[in-house]
Amino acid sequence: MPDGDEAKGIVHDVFVSLWEKMEQLPPDTHFRSYLYTAVRNRCLNHLRNQRKVVRLEAAEAQAPQTEEVPLETQELEREIEFAIQTLPEKCREVFELNRKEGLTYAQIAEQLGIAVKTVEAQMSKALAVMRIHLKNYLTLLFFWWL
Repeated sequence: MPDGDEAKGIVHDVFVSLWEKMEQLPPDTHFRSYLYTAVRNRCLNHLRNQRKVVRLEAAEAQAPQTEEVPLETQELEREIEFAIQTLPEKCREVFELNRKEGLTYAQIAEQLGIAVKTVEAQMSKALAVMRIHLKNYLTLLFFWWL
């Protein structure tokens, strides 16, 4: 049963995470409650991420399979990439980690060694720049992302 293996992996990850954070936890921590909550939250995150994968796979299956990419789509992709390249280095890095690699703000903050608030600020800045740069393509963007 593949779900059993996934469940074991989640529990294992929680125990590893607990072991790494052991010194940072208060001495009066109730480990049973902590572990229960941590496993429950990891399971919910896993289920949420699985739903995204299923929806994406379903959308890809329903999409028409054509070899040619419409000219508008090519132009839009080019403009998006140009807009991303105009972002400041750290801002671009945060944006790409979130949008291309699918990392959460907390994961990005941990990976880059910055605060979550800094990640939020960088993403806000990136989205504002993207919105301004792509304002002429908003209608096309709307239909492209559906």
